[in-house]
Amino acid sequence: MKNQNLPSWMKQLTGFAGVIGASALIGFPAWAHINSNTNVANATQTQQVAGNVKTAASPAPTAAAKDIVAIASGNGQFKTLTKALGSAGLVTTLQGKGPFTVFAPTDAAFAALPKGTVEDLLKPANKAKLTKILTYHVVPGSVLSTSLKSGDVKSVEGSSLKVGVNSGKVTVSGANVVKADIKASNGVIHVIDKVLMPPDVK
Repeated sequence: MKNQNLPSWMKQLTGFAGVIGASALIGFPAWAHINSNTNVANATQTQQVAGNVKTAASPAPTAAAKDIVAIASGNGQFKTLTKALGSAGLVTTLQGKGPFTVFAPTDAAFAALPKGTVEDLLKPANKAKLTKILTYHVVPGSVLSTSLKSGDVKSVEGSSLKVGVNSGKVTVSGANVVKADIKASNGVIHVIDKVLMPPDVK
């Protein structure tokens, strides 16, 4: 029905309703027509999505961001090893690209050596011997415990290490691997409970 065919009183009422409608649209934002529960739910979902995006964009730093020397020097059980690496001049080497696999003796392992051995090895006159011992604990490449198999593995020093894998237990030339797979940016560290000696070192 067209507006001109309406009685005059209906035309006035229709015009009045139009004014009210226009005022309502001007005075209230668009979301006022949405159910309040729906609006809250949508806002909550938006906050959750924003939170998830923020978390994904800012991952926590991992140990793998540090090199072998940084991990060893930051671990309280490798104080003697860290000192020995410095005395042997191997810090820069083990900070290099690598990758390396290091069988790292704990402080307790060094303390188990005959009295005076560590102090003697740290003397400048014995740098070559200390270097030989420490490089005997290093294998080229990054070898996780899951990839270790029983057999001989050549060390950086040149002599072979005898690896044993039995029922999930790993030994290296008589030392027990007490903690495996500490990942570094340039390799991996396996913690051992004994200092390894090359065959020709007394």
